Amino acid sequence: MANDAPYVFAVGILGNLVSFCCFLAPVPTFYRVCKKKTTEGFQSLPYVAALFTSMLWIFYAYIKTGEILLITINAFGCFIETVYLVIYITYCPRKARFFTFKMIFLFNVGVIFLVVLLTHVLAKERTARIELLGWICVVLSTSVFAAPLSIIKVVIRTKSVEFMPITLSLLLTVSAIMWLAYGILLRDIYVTLPNFVGITFGTIQIVLYFIYRKHTPSKDQKLPEHKDNATNEENANTAVSSENHAANSGGFVDIEIGEKKGVKKVEEAQKKQDQTENKTREASTQQVQHN
Repeated sequence: MANDAPYVFAVGILGNLVSFCCFLAPVPTFYRVCKKKTTEGFQSLPYVAALFTSMLWIFYAYIKTGEILLITINAFGCFIETVYLVIYITYCPRKARFFTFKMIFLFNVGVIFLVVLLTHVLAKERTARIELLGWICVVLSTSVFAAPLSIIKVVIRTKSVEFMPITLSLLLTVSAIMWLAYGILLRDIYVTLPNFVGITFGTIQIVLYFIYRKHTPSKDQKLPEHKDNATNEENANTAVSSENHAANSGGFVDIEIGEKKGVKKVEEAQKKQDQTENKTREASTQQVQHN
């Protein structure tokens, strides 16, 4: 088999190491959740999606056989995303808890069961089963790029990279490069395609960072999802994860870590401005009264 070659195995190991770091990116967020005993309005969907794609790629690796490196990283992904979800469910509001359980049963039970059923019903031979499941993985993994598009839109609109940490963007892009190389060496188009898209979006984020890194956000800029709910979501990130974790979850994690940080800074600046205006108004009132 192609993956018996030492250099293919080495690339797969590097992909595992980088993806491992990506999976751990939300740890500070959940440490804060445990410490404050509140989810602060974060949403669980990125972590549900991360668990879903990890489960999907494990099934693909199982059907294909011999893909131990895909199984190891996605098994860890399933474990860590489950931990994140348990913490979230423990501290989230009742309404959010109900929504999270609904999404888990919909995607991680319902859709996974449907994929397994369709794979065995529509494809009788192993080769046909691998092709069908591979394209399902490609379509579902690529579909999560709505998250990177979201943060890219925010950066362009605000002309600020406060919402997009460059270190994580680089890490996720490197992860996509590793898994793209692994897919090419294996001649596995189903591993290659999502990571090609991941590299494209990662490159766009890095380019935007260097374009806007010296810009400061406007005082009235605020993320759309925070206009009605100031502590809406840290969107992970995510952390939509699979063997090509960067390609599938980069955006979620970027928004998760960067979006909340950026909004907090903007809100603090707005609060300081309001305080200054109030002091000025009070001073003017006192002067008028004195006159």
